[in-house]
Amino acid sequence: MTISKVVLFYAFTPLADPHAIRLWQRTLCESLGLRGRILISRDGINGTVGGEMGAVKKYLRTTKEHAAFAAMPIKWSAGTGHDFPRLIVKVRRELVSFGAPDSLIVDSSGVVGGGTRITPDALHELVASTDVTFFDGRNRIEAAIGKFAGAIVPDVGDTRDFVAELDSGRYDHLKNSAIVTYCTGGIRCEVLSALMIDRGFAEVYQLEGGIASYGQRYGDDGLWNGSLYVFDERISIDFSEHAVVIGRCFQCGSASNHVENCAEPRCRQQVVACSHHRVEAGCAEHSTSELGASERSGALALS
Repeated sequence: MTISKVVLFYAFTPLADPHAIRLWQRTLCESLGLRGRILISRDGINGTVGGEMGAVKKYLRTTKEHAAFAAMPIKWSAGTGHDFPRLIVKVRRELVSFGAPDSLIVDSSGVVGGGTRITPDALHELVASTDVTFFDGRNRIEAAIGKFAGAIVPDVGDTRDFVAELDSGRYDHLKNSAIVTYCTGGIRCEVLSALMIDRGFAEVYQLEGGIASYGQRYGDDGLWNGSLYVFDERISIDFSEHAVVIGRCFQCGSASNHVENCAEPRCRQQVVACSHHRVEAGCAEHSTSELGASERSGALALS
């Protein structure tokens, strides 16, 4: 029986020739029949690929033969065999598009000036000993179906919105608080935590390995509530059979962890939709429902 796996990985490390890395990675994935999305820049690599488990293992062994990626952590999850429609390997100016490429400094040890890394176990110790503010480093639709208890969810639809959000002054009252940033696999918080420290936030942590690693360690028996949004055909995953459902359907308000694209073909927004209203999913602009019109993206009715 074929076992499919999906892996999530990133490494901040200087790369002298990102275009050569792109060609190597594309050729490697194609030879193994893997699909997914890999981004490469002068600052490192960020990717998620899926396929038959043996092929994925061979891909990782070969990739880690490159000295820059030898210590790169990997997050594994179960795949379906059709998690990605195609293979995309691109060179970008930024590994994560915050729109601030010149603000990021990367050396062989990773991002310079980022938040203190904190493991899931150390996070529990910190929460037990001090007042902690969780700060979501994802967009509003991701947070609509899952977040840490009591987390601040910035009103952003895209990673590029974070710089203006931080500069708005909305979170200045937290500058002397203990802040734990978190995101899917950790990469966005590498940059976000550095941006926050650069703006005067005094005590900033980043959850090592992101929600994915936290879920592997504690499942739904810790501080996490809901489902984890993922960037492949699965859309979301649960860490256990008793995961709570915190999302609310844009149309009827019923509990749902399913995210659907807006039915308007030209629209790129997504909404939370129950099984009865997936076909007619509409964002705030294109929805005719009172709930959809009042809740942006139908996704802000959080528990």
